[in-house]
Amino acid sequence: MHTYRVSHLNQLEAESIYVLREFAAQFEKPVLLFSGGKDSIVMAWLARKAFWPARLPFPLMHVDTGHNFNETMAYRDEFIADIRADLIVASVQESIDKGRVVEEKGPKASRNGLQTVTLLDGIEEHGFDAALGGGRRDEEKARAKERFFSHRDEFGQWDPKNQRPELRPAPHFNKVVSFIIRNPLPRRPRAGP
Repeated sequence: MHTYRVSHLNQLEAESIYVLREFAAQFEKPVLLFSGGKDSIVMAWLARKAFWPARLPFPLMHVDTGHNFNETMAYRDEFIADIRADLIVASVQESIDKGRVVEEKGPKASRNGLQTVTLLDGIEEHGFDAALGGGRRDEEKARAKERFFSHRDEFGQWDPKNQRPELRPAPHFNKVVSFIIRNPLPRRPRAGP
């Protein structure tokens, strides 16, 4: 008797494709968050596989800090065109210009903290009822308590007590790298020196 074995990576890929299809089916106006980093590239590529040969049934949204290398933005645009996706850009600079956020000053200033307001404004402006991102639990410890779907209130706040339990393994960096090696993802150019 022949046994059929699926590798762990294939199992994770199949589960991800199932979740992406359910995400598109269960919500009226979903969006996939896209930073251009390895995790969001893998998520977008999986979405492409989930709906191929059709176009993605939801747009991708990039919250742009305005502090990206030109090569990064060129890669983003080429990648989005390659997977035939629609891209929405929410701009931190526009949030600053409108007085929605205040830019930090000094040698350690960062726009990363300003992205939350820009993200929530983008979700509200476009009327999205669900946003899917690709953060890994092993990369950000605060995400370890979050589940597959982290329900938020109208202010974008997460209440861990209002979260249903889920049992699932946390993805690890080596699985993301294995996926990238195994799939013909467009390679991102190195930016800077």
